Amino acid sequence: MSTSTTLGLWVAYGPNGVVGSIRHDDEGYRVTMAGADASAGTYPSLAVAKSALHARMRPGSDWPNFREH
Repeated sequence: MSTSTTLGLWVAYGPNGVVGSIRHDDEGYRVTMAGADASAGTYPSLAVAKSALHARMRPGSDWPNFREH
């Protein structure tokens, strides 16, 4: 059983709505794309996680708007 505590949540919005999220917990910054059943990876910093999320979007997509929740 995992005992991670969520320290922060950022939701990424594209022109058509939510494209993914980033959760900060004990292990790092976990990227999950909208509609995915599993995370796309955990990264050491928010900046790296944001770049990883953007890289998983459709090629040519604009940088999403990240909002902290």
